[in-house]
Amino acid sequence: MRKVAILTLNGYFNYGNRLQNYALQEVIKSLGFEVETIISTTKNREEQVTYPSKIYNSIKKGPKYVKKLVINKINKKEVMKSAAIRTKTFKYFTKEYIKETNYSISDGNIPNDLSDKYDYFVVGSDQVWNPNFREVSSLYFLLFTEENKRIAYAPSFGVSEISLDYKENYKKWLSGFSKLSVREDDGAKIINDLVGKKAPVLVDPTLLLTKERWLSLSKEADNKPQKNYLLTYFLGGVPTKYQKRINRIANENNLEVINLGDVGEIETYKTGPSEFIDYINSCDIFCTDSFHGCVFAILMEKPFIVYERQGSSLSMYSRINTLLNKFDLDSRKIENIKTNSEVFNTDYSNISSLLETERSKSLTFLKEALNVEIKK
Repeated sequence: MRKVAILTLNGYFNYGNRLQNYALQEVIKSLGFEVETIISTTKNREEQVTYPSKIYNSIKKGPKYVKKLVINKINKKEVMKSAAIRTKTFKYFTKEYIKETNYSISDGNIPNDLSDKYDYFVVGSDQVWNPNFREVSSLYFLLFTEENKRIAYAPSFGVSEISLDYKENYKKWLSGFSKLSVREDDGAKIINDLVGKKAPVLVDPTLLLTKERWLSLSKEADNKPQKNYLLTYFLGGVPTKYQKRINRIANENNLEVINLGDVGEIETYKTGPSEFIDYINSCDIFCTDSFHGCVFAILMEKPFIVYERQGSSLSMYSRINTLLNKFDLDSRKIENIKTNSEVFNTDYSNISSLLETERSKSLTFLKEALNVEIKK
């Protein structure tokens, strides 16, 4: 059986990261390949390993509302303990559902025979090409293998343009792909500007699996509330101006508020990717600044509200804009919701046909890239 290797960000703390890795693996497997995710020990990954000890310090340096939240609710020891349990949960999910290699690679440690081990290498999805995430690395541009083995499935740059310092390297690295695609419109523009190629904008791999498939992986958290609830998941913390309106929505509709990404709610914070899916599927309404939060709200066809992440650049919002525009859901941005009646009014009437179109486009790309026979 032919083999495919996936290169993506290997982290054990972010829901979207784990779920997109699993989804891309499963889609490629369905095309008749054996699939492994290669563990990469870039500087970014090494920082993730020490995540429990770093989270407290990073929070202390963060916005005042996050700092106050942590200082008032929990102490450093509790933060570290909670983060360590969360990491263990994520590693369990990875061991259960994602086939990772028993070896790792890095910029200075790439086995000479690595290219011979696989028929193709697929980089993506996630922000593997974000120059701000790590010292810019060629690892995620697959320079260690032949050009005809290099495939990019919906990776993200996470920025709207590449700075002058990195342009020459990005031009060289991008030009070596046999098949290029991206996750957002800004990424397509970057590629066209740098190397003159038209890269299709494809959906995140999580959208390629059905709701039923995702629910088969879901699991109820031990502390899941029995009453109806409003769920929040904010990667940038919940600013006071957002919190006030969220509380008003909850109060007006008699909903408990569950904050999924809040380290102050220790028991909820410990939950893994399987519980993440169930929390979204079971909520009455979902408020988020997360791209993958939006994705799973769409997959589960739940009412949701999108907030712009505080402290991030406008370019980070590009992937959410692309997603909402693609599925005619621009109305779910908080600035477009004026009345209480609009809060729960999410129109999913066209979602099945739109998903079918996007899935077909993505599968066609992967089949062509992997030389899978396309039936007429």
